[in-house]
Amino acid sequence: MPLHIGISGGSVGGLFAATQLARHGHRVTLFERSPHGLGGRGAGLVIQQPVLDLLQREGLQDLAGHGVWAEQRLYLDDRGNVIGREPRRQMQVSWDVLFAAFRGRIGDADYHPGVRVEDVEENRQHVLVRCSDGSRHRVDLLIGADGQASRVRRGVDTRLGAEGQPGYAGYVAWRGLLPERALPPVAANQLLERMAFHFAPQRQALGYLVPGAQGELAPGQRRYNWVWYRHLAPAALARLMADAGREGALSLGPGQVPAAWAARLRADAARGLPPSFAAVVQADPRPFMQPIHDYATPQMVHGRVALLGDAAFIARPHTAMGVAKAAADAMALGDALAGIEPAGVATALLAYEQQRLQAGRAIVAYGQRLGESMA
Repeated sequence: MPLHIGISGGSVGGLFAATQLARHGHRVTLFERSPHGLGGRGAGLVIQQPVLDLLQREGLQDLAGHGVWAEQRLYLDDRGNVIGREPRRQMQVSWDVLFAAFRGRIGDADYHPGVRVEDVEENRQHVLVRCSDGSRHRVDLLIGADGQASRVRRGVDTRLGAEGQPGYAGYVAWRGLLPERALPPVAANQLLERMAFHFAPQRQALGYLVPGAQGELAPGQRRYNWVWYRHLAPAALARLMADAGREGALSLGPGQVPAAWAARLRADAARGLPPSFAAVVQADPRPFMQPIHDYATPQMVHGRVALLGDAAFIARPHTAMGVAKAAADAMALGDALAGIEPAGVATALLAYEQQRLQAGRAIVAYGQRLGESMA
């Protein structure tokens, strides 16, 4: 008998789970707290094997080739001198393109934007989901795919007597997506067609090309994805979030960074980055910011509620595994619930947890090792 499965979170993790569950005949209902959709919010990502496996399952394998190839890795010192080259062919794709492909697989009747899961009440047979629009939904199980600030996770951890709050790692990732045509010559001449890196105490920078906003791959129509990891004391982070009017939020999107902070960022780039990277930062009118957090849930499942992706494990972006982790979780969840009757839900979810719990913990620990130089 097909199950009715609620999913809190309509970003790529929730969509991955929805497609995997729907292909086994289950009915899915997604609740996404953003009222305006999520397209255009993502940056670039390096495609990993779990994402390739998921695309293959969904018949979207052509999407795996819809990216920009970098032929070389380039390492720069503070002055912009090339201190290392490594021939390595690697593809970078756009989060937007990936999101659009999976969003297109879920009907509008099953995707509810502007609706946040507020409360969850479960028993042995069902989960009652109360939402911010006043609606109530009785589902056979609920998947928490609602990201780093997961409300579903807080509910699960409260039942377990755990804290449920991500731990700030002491630094942030400043990011941006700049149209290729807007790259200053000093940046374009050194950075295009390569994946470039800069490492120094308490800072790291990297950048690479990704497709354009509509998936364009032609030179001149692509976008440059840049990331600058910088130390930021907790008190300074609190001031930044307060100045942005976003106290309690876990990130600042494009257009949300206060002008004074953006101006300071550009000035600091001139002093602390290689000239090509500094030029990229200074040319970007809408940088965004992601504080770096760590979190590993003690338990991915509680009764008929399960966690997936960043709701369960927050790994530092150095791993390039955030989307891949969500894809692997979604495939494992779909497989565990294939052909399951309502009475077997709890057992199936525990099988899912057994498969993915250690993997999530290992990815979080790997990210912490990669970020040790930022301490």
